[in-house]
Amino acid sequence: MRGRRGDRMTINIQEHMAINVCPGPIRPIRQISDYFPRRGPGPEGGGGGFREAPARLGPLALAPPASFLGATTPEDGAEVDSYDSDDTTALGMLEFDLLYDRASCTLHCSILRAKGLKPMDFNGLADPYVKLHLLPGACKANKLKTKTQRNTLNPVWNEDLTYSGITDDDITHKVLRISVCDEDKLSHNEFIGEIRVPLRRLKPSQKKHFNICLERQVPLASPSSMSAALRGISCYLKELEQAEQGPGLLEERGRILLSLSYSSRRRGLLVGIVRCAHLAAMDVNGYSDPYVKTYLRPDVDKKSKHKTCVKKKTLNPEFNEEFFYEMELSALATKTLEVTVWDYDIGKSNDFIGGVSLGPGARGEARKHWSDCLRQPDTALERWHTLTSELPPAAGALPSA
Repeated sequence: MRGRRGDRMTINIQEHMAINVCPGPIRPIRQISDYFPRRGPGPEGGGGGFREAPARLGPLALAPPASFLGATTPEDGAEVDSYDSDDTTALGMLEFDLLYDRASCTLHCSILRAKGLKPMDFNGLADPYVKLHLLPGACKANKLKTKTQRNTLNPVWNEDLTYSGITDDDITHKVLRISVCDEDKLSHNEFIGEIRVPLRRLKPSQKKHFNICLERQVPLASPSSMSAALRGISCYLKELEQAEQGPGLLEERGRILLSLSYSSRRRGLLVGIVRCAHLAAMDVNGYSDPYVKTYLRPDVDKKSKHKTCVKKKTLNPEFNEEFFYEMELSALATKTLEVTVWDYDIGKSNDFIGGVSLGPGARGEARKHWSDCLRQPDTALERWHTLTSELPPAAGALPSA
């Protein structure tokens, strides 16, 4: 039916439902598993063979190779770890490299790029940066951070962040948390997503390449919003986590590199304060003015105190100073070396940063370092140690410089 120009055509419901209808047989919808090879019975009846994919594939099979899309490939010799689901994930993907150098006790983290990050600003973009923490014991002392890339959802950093003083024990028990956040100058920074990598997955001196989807940070419900049963479960899980991490878990305040050597010619213990790394910031400017004090306990005559010079405005000071304790080797078996790091303040008491005790009553690497020194005289042994928030009882009364 033709109408005059300007008249509105009216179509009944029967004609409307018949428009653009193509009669024909109904074909089954192809499943996603049809696009991938699946295991089938092999020639020997086992599951070792693969069944070929269908001859006619959908659009997924027609996608060009990654090399045509400008995708990057890891360097030769780098192990790849990737479990991304697709290129349009809700939070985005992060590409980075990790390398553990056992000889220098360092962990190298190369933050390369991110893709498809979640928009966080009103303009549909974000100002992303990456920060790193070592778990357990995450604090400002072991936080590393990249620069901020402005107004982008596909930032490229290509920055190398290095942790010093990483031991084999850290590789066995620590987890690296990599968080991507959006910087906001007018309010607090916003969390986008994170990745947690157990360091035990790394092999010494072998770079490992990662290209992984960001995950959401699951917040814990506040106790007021929990039922009595949920509060009980929460307390149980918290106690279980503390038990798994070990009794008396203390906050980490940084690392210190110590050198121990017993001199048979001079008949005494030579203690070297080499350097510190990732110290906790104690001043408002985000730095500290650190110095190191040592005591050999028990100290009846109170003459075992030694102190380094103060290094201004740094969290990674280098001291390279040595102290000498004149004592027979047999007497050292009952002694304990206390090493404390302090922040120097003018006109008020100095702030305690962290400490470590080496001796027969110590644990882990601190006890092993002390026993190896006594078993191998005239040999300088350098080891990294973790500074904790525990203040030795005797040092608590000595806050002055």
